[in-house]
Amino acid sequence: MGVHSGAERVLAGLDPEQRSAVTAPAGPVCILAGAGTGKTRAVTSRIAYRALTGDIAGRHVLAVTFTARAAAEMRSRLTVLGVQGVQARTFHAAALRQVRYFAPRLLAGRAMPELLDSKVRVVTLAAAKVGLRADRAAARDLSAEIEWAKSSLVEPGEYVVAAAKALRETPYEPARVADVFDAYERLKRGNGVIDFEDMLRAAVWGIEEHPDVAEQVRNQYRHFVVDEYQDVNPLQQRLLEAWLGGRDDLTVVGDASQTIYSFTGATSSYLVDFPRLHRGATVVRLVRDYRSTPQVVGLANAVISQARGTEARLRLELHGQRRPGPEPELRIFTDEPAEANAVAARCRALVAGGTPAREIAVLFRTNAQSEAYEKALSEAGVPYVLQGAERFFERPEVRQAMIALRAATRSAPADAPLRAAVVDGLTAVGWAPDAPPPGGAARERWEALAALVQLAEEYAAQAEEEPGLTGFTEELARRAAQQHVPTVEGVTLASLHSAKGLEWDAVFLVGLAEGTLPTTYAKTMEQVEEERRLLYVGITRAREWLWLSYATARSPGGRARRPSRFLPQLDRSGGGERAGGAGPARRAERRRPQVVSCRICGATLLAGADRKLGRCPTCPSDIDEELYERLREWRQRVAGAQKVPAYVVFTDATLTALAERKPGRTEELVAIAGIGPRKVGLYGDTVLALVAGATVDEVCPQKTFEI
Repeated sequence: MGVHSGAERVLAGLDPEQRSAVTAPAGPVCILAGAGTGKTRAVTSRIAYRALTGDIAGRHVLAVTFTARAAAEMRSRLTVLGVQGVQARTFHAAALRQVRYFAPRLLAGRAMPELLDSKVRVVTLAAAKVGLRADRAAARDLSAEIEWAKSSLVEPGEYVVAAAKALRETPYEPARVADVFDAYERLKRGNGVIDFEDMLRAAVWGIEEHPDVAEQVRNQYRHFVVDEYQDVNPLQQRLLEAWLGGRDDLTVVGDASQTIYSFTGATSSYLVDFPRLHRGATVVRLVRDYRSTPQVVGLANAVISQARGTEARLRLELHGQRRPGPEPELRIFTDEPAEANAVAARCRALVAGGTPAREIAVLFRTNAQSEAYEKALSEAGVPYVLQGAERFFERPEVRQAMIALRAATRSAPADAPLRAAVVDGLTAVGWAPDAPPPGGAARERWEALAALVQLAEEYAAQAEEEPGLTGFTEELARRAAQQHVPTVEGVTLASLHSAKGLEWDAVFLVGLAEGTLPTTYAKTMEQVEEERRLLYVGITRAREWLWLSYATARSPGGRARRPSRFLPQLDRSGGGERAGGAGPARRAERRRPQVVSCRICGATLLAGADRKLGRCPTCPSDIDEELYERLREWRQRVAGAQKVPAYVVFTDATLTALAERKPGRTEELVAIAGIGPRKVGLYGDTVLALVAGATVDEVCPQKTFEI
C-alpha cells in the first residue's frame, strides 16, 4: 500500500470535525474535544496522516499523556495505522528518559540520583525536624502541599504568599508548612535523592542551561502532541516550552469542562488561552459524541450549560450520535442505606439481564461513601471491585479503629448509648466528632471514622433495644469478613475523580445531595464549579444506562438535606410512579420524576420551553402553520372576552406545541407541559376541535364576545 493510499485509509470514517483536526496544517493546533467525541482517534490519526504523507517522520514526534494506559493506547493505535517510531509517554516517563540519558553529561559523570517513589517518609522526618509530629494522614497532606508548590514553581520561601493567593486549605499554618517544605528539600539533598518534580525540573534545567543538550533534544523531537491539556500544571508547561524552544509545531487536545484536578496544581488556563498565546492557531471543536446515547448527552449538556467561570468559555454542546436509549433515572430515597440497597438490587437485575458486571459502575464523590455500597453489593451477592482506593475495612485507619473499639468493650459502661460508646472508643485513635481537619488525606481519614459512627447509629436504629459495643464490634467484624472476599470481575466502585477516562454501559451516580456534591468544603465559586464539572464527568462515563440518586437523610431518621444544586430541575409534578410492593429498598423510594425526551432525536429535555414543545430547539419543527394561526386567532378572541393578556390563556410555546404535536385525544392534550386539568376543563374540547379542522368561527363565534 502506497503512502497516498495509506493516508486516505487514515481519513476513512472520520467525521468532518475530526477530518479538520487531522488535516490541519503544521503549526499550533488546539483540538477542543468533548467527552466521547473520539479525541484519541483524531490525534493519532493526525500523527499518522502527517507521517504517511511525508510531512513528518514518526521518530521526530513526542506525544505526551497523563497516564501510562493512555500512552499505551496511543502507541497501539499508531501501530495499527502503520506508523512506527513515535514516542508516546507520560510527562514523567519522557523526563525520566531524558534525565537518565543526559545525567553523565549534566552531573559531571555521576549517575542520576535515586528517585523517591513516595514523599511521605521524608516528609515525616522533615516535619519532626521542625517540631511537628505528623501521622501518616498528615504526612500525606503535607506531601500533597509540597507537590502542589513544586508543580506550581513555588519555592519554600514563596509558599506562604502563594498559598494565600491560591486560597489553599493547608493542613497546618502556612508558615509551618513552609518550614516542613524547606526541611524536606534539605533532607533530600543531604540524602542524595530526588522526587518526581525534581526530575521534571532537571529535564527543564538540562535544556535551558545546556545548549548542547537543548540542541540534541530539539533535533530529536520536532513535533509535539499533548493529550488532556486542561490538566497541565506550570512545571509541565515549562518543560513543554523547553522542548519546543520557540517552535510552534504543537497539537494540544483537551476539554475545559473536564478540569477536575486543580487542587494538584493543574490549570486549564493554558488550554483556554491557547489561541491568544499562539497567534494563527487552528482551533477545532469535536462535538459529536459516539459514546453515550442522546438521552445521556442531553443530560450532560443540561448540567454543564449552567457552568460559570473561566472554563465555561470553552464549553462544548455535545451531539449524541448513537441510537436513542433509556431515559436517565432520578431516584430519591429516605436514607443512604435504602439508596445503597436499591442500587445493589438494580445491579443484580442488570447482571441477571445479561449486562456484564464489569460494564457497571457505581460512582460517588468521596471514598468514605464506598462502605454502604460494598455492604449492599455483598449482601445482594453481586461481585465488585474498588477502583483507585482500598476497600473500606482494609483502610489502615478503619483497621486501627476496629482494634480500638474492641479494646473499648472492656471499659465501656454496659448502659452507655452505642453512639456515645463508639465516639468515646475512637478517641484512642485521635478522632473527635467536631469539624474534620484541613487537608485531603486527614479529612478522608476523619470521614472514614465518621462512617463508623454512622454505622453505629444505623445498627442501633435497627435494634429492638439499645445494643452494646460488643455486639457492634462483632457486626463490624462480620461485615469486614463478608467484604474481604476477593473478586476477579465485578461492578466497579469508584470515586468521580478516579473514574476520569473510563466508561461503562451502566453508571450509577449516587449521593447527589448538597454537602456531598458539591462538598461542604467547596467555598469559592471556582471550587463549586469544579464540583459541577465532577458531576459532568460522571454523567459522561455512561454509554447507555444512567441512574442518579440521593437520600434525603444520611441515616434513618436523620437530618433532612436537599438535592444537589447541579441536578436539573426535572418535572416532579406528575407522570411519576410510587414505589411499593417490591421490598424495603423500593418502598423507600419517593415519586419518580418524569423525564421528557425529544420526539425527534431522543435527547433528554430539561428546559421548560423545550419540554413543552417536546423537542430540542435545534431539531427541525414540523409545525402546522395554518393550525397555529387558527389557534392564535381563537386565543385572541378568548383573551379579549376575558379581558386578560393572551398568554394567560395559552403561551406562544404552548400554541407551538399544539400546532406541532396535534393532539387528537384528551390524554395527548394533557401530555403537553403547561396544560393541566383546569385548562383542559376550560378549553380542551375547543382545542381538540380546532386541531381536528374546525374553524375559529365554528368553535368560537365572534358574537359570543361582543359586549
